[in-house]
Amino acid sequence: MDVTIRRARDEELDDIGELTARVYLEDGLLDFGDDDPYLATLRDARRRAAEAEVLVAADAASDAVLGALAFVVHGGAYAELARPDEAEFRMLAVRPEARRRGAAEALVRACMDRARELGLRRIVISSHRKMTAAHRLYGRLGFVRAPERDWEPVPGITLWAFTVEI
Repeated sequence: MDVTIRRARDEELDDIGELTARVYLEDGLLDFGDDDPYLATLRDARRRAAEAEVLVAADAASDAVLGALAFVVHGGAYAELARPDEAEFRMLAVRPEARRRGAAEALVRACMDRARELGLRRIVISSHRKMTAAHRLYGRLGFVRAPERDWEPVPGITLWAFTVEI
């Protein structure tokens, strides 16, 4: 694999925020487009890094950031669904030109490894119904739908929940 996983560096955080916002916008994952209030959260990778673990998939040769996500455990500021003994990851984004290189899978596997290191028993995530490529990846890695944990961050927008036992 030509992708390595590491913690985001301070000098990369602004670009990671812009990457995340751009991917969500270009992939049509924001229900309100350019006016979506979630854009500010997506762009604020500095806050994510202060309150969660921001991991990046980097090109093994150049060390350029290909994608990123935030890993958080129950009780963390970015935890939405995690219960005790659970972790979650959020805001997974991979550059369009870097897709199909294994960056997203490597990031998700790194989260699974991190949860194991912490002695946790499950990862739970939220996903927009339009994220079909991500759903296929999650299924390959053992995640299953957990509709009883679906939720609405704002009225009328339902996020699907997925879990995997670690």
